[in-house]
Order: sequence, then structure tokens, then C-alpha cells
Amino acid sequence: MSRPLRIALTKGRLEKDTVGLFEQLGYDCTNVHEKGRRLILPIGDGSMEVVLAKANDVITYVEHGVCDLGVVGKDTILEMQGKFYELIDLGFGRCKFALAVKKGTDFYSGFGVKTIATKYPNVTRKFFESKGMDVDIVKIEGSVELAPLLELSDGIVDIVETGTTLKENGLEVYEDVCKISARLIANTVSMKLRQNEVETLISQIENYFAAQG
Repeated sequence: MSRPLRIALTKGRLEKDTVGLFEQLGYDCTNVHEKGRRLILPIGDGSMEVVLAKANDVITYVEHGVCDLGVVGKDTILEMQGKFYELIDLGFGRCKFALAVKKGTDFYSGFGVKTIATKYPNVTRKFFESKGMDVDIVKIEGSVELAPLLELSDGIVDIVETGTTLKENGLEVYEDVCKISARLIANTVSMKLRQNEVETLISQIENYFAAQG
């Protein structure tokens, strides 16, 4: 007997939003609500199970086939890239990548090479390459807003939702990079071996979205 269809969920808000979607589709997610410290949890009639993981690990588990599907933000997909199918824009977790600078700064003035601080060097590099610009990229793990305040960088590329943190630190969005939302991804082999199960779930989601208008 094959194991349940396994779906890796990004822990936190995307997990809650995905579980909410599954419940709207009629799946019993009681085990997830009462998970305790468990990380692999059956849902519905047990023919599906969710695995709770960090965003980067969701992609790793799907790529290696230990999970058939995954729910992860487009930000992680763009940064990590990898070999998998991107199936559906789930519509929640909406935000954007943006270039932000100190308020009143004209970022594109001058001729020197700009320095950009970011948690997302691949996204940043691709964005500036599309403009034909060379930039120095400094990878920051924590509060990236500090970099321009400490004059480590000319600007930052980061995820922006409301812009409140930028504003409170004297920064502003200078240019949008791209929009972000949660996506359903699939392992390339699972799409062949478990095609009926995957397509059934996709149809359920698409029909639900269509009914919502």
C-alpha cells in the first residue's frame, strides 16, 4: 500500500492559511490544530498528510521526493530556484519584493557601483542584471533595514507587506521588484506516479476559487 499523499507546509502563517483552505475543501484538519510537537500529521480520511517545515526545507523535501507537494512563498521559489513544478497561485500570503532606500534618496543618481543589502542575493542579482547594473550585494540574516542606516549599503531589497517597518526606520520603497504569494509546488516524479491524486486536489482548489469568484 502506498503512503498517503504528502504535502509540506511552510510553518506559520502559510500553514494556517493552507489548513484553512483544506478545511474549506472539506478535509478534517483536527490533527493539525492539535499537533503538539508532531510534524507529520494526517488530514481528511488519512489518504493525505501534511509535513510542517521551514520554507527552504519545503522546497528541499519536494525536490527530493520525500514530499509530493508543497506550499511555499514565491519569494523562496525565486531565491532557491530548483527542479519542481509550480502548479497554482494560492492567492494568500500576498506581499512584494521591493528596493528600499533612505527617505529622499535618488538611488539611480551617480556613477559608482551601488551596494545592496538583502536576505535574497539571487533575487537581487537577477533584478539588477535585468537593468544592466552591476551591484555589490551584502547578505544580511537579521534586520536588513539596519544596513542603510549604518551606511553599509545604498539600499536594500526585501519583502514588504505594509511598509510600516521601513517608515519607522526612515526608509521608503523606491521601486517594486515583483509580487509574491503562496504557491503549490509538486515533485516532478510525483506528478507522473500520483497524477490522479494531485490532479484531484488541484481541481478541488480551482473549483473552490471559481466558486468564490
